[in-house]
Amino acid sequence: MTGRILVTGGSGQLASALAVHAGVHRVGRPDFDFDRPETIEASFRLAAPRLVVNTAAYTGVDAAESDVDAAYRANRDGPAILARLCADADIPLIHISTDYVFDGAKPDPYVETDAVAPQCVYGASKLAGEQAVMASAAKAIILRTAWVYAATGKNFVRTMLTVGKTRPRLTVVADQHGSPTTATDLSDAVMAIIARLDATGWQPDYRGIFHAAGSGATTWFGLAVATFEEAARHGANVPEVAPIATADWPTPAKRPANSRLDCTRLQRVFGVQLPHWRDSLTRTVETIFTTAPP
Repeated sequence: MTGRILVTGGSGQLASALAVHAGVHRVGRPDFDFDRPETIEASFRLAAPRLVVNTAAYTGVDAAESDVDAAYRANRDGPAILARLCADADIPLIHISTDYVFDGAKPDPYVETDAVAPQCVYGASKLAGEQAVMASAAKAIILRTAWVYAATGKNFVRTMLTVGKTRPRLTVVADQHGSPTTATDLSDAVMAIIARLDATGWQPDYRGIFHAAGSGATTWFGLAVATFEEAARHGANVPEVAPIATADWPTPAKRPANSRLDCTRLQRVFGVQLPHWRDSLTRTVETIFTTAPP
């Protein structure tokens, strides 16, 4: 299939990772802005895409608690417009969602059919976006992912490395469990899905929700410790990292204690499995120290 792949999200981590692939046309603010709905259709018409990947979102989890309307404009209303445009053009839409649609009470990894019960505005607005996309007639693939980070940009891993240079001791939450995911791995998964669509054409079982996160799981504390283990290989300062409970680090938004994602359906339908989070962390930290030191 020929034609452009329209990627929304500007300079975001996933949009940036997707932008390195051939045939990708990336858009972002000010030309594409969910706060200015007229720019959504204008960008769509100009690109005339064969497929859309929506990575644009309001991602400030804590900020969303006091900026509710903006969160819903970006995470529900904007995707609804994109879904309508894709439905009218009869092209697929790959929409990125989040593990925060779950409440975290399940002891095991979440599957796509588990009940959703977001505990914060960010999660609720992303769930509303999922529902808006699925309510459309679009050929929609929704990818729920988790704990995304990259070698560049603002993310947990880079923050740890930056703070670790000046502080001898850090405390990190150790009772929230999830599946760290690099933007590069998620980008590769998206492109593999697109390759499958190109090879087979649209199939009815492609429509719906899929979990797409790094294999394996850890805690924020575990991710921090592993990050510094990798950084030490590059001569970085390694502070002491102490585990704390969520209750000891209060935040405006409530986060799920367990948001591990079972990605079996993604592998079964599309033949896609993301690498183990620990292996991807090794590669990412190496890239940080060789190309974009914190």
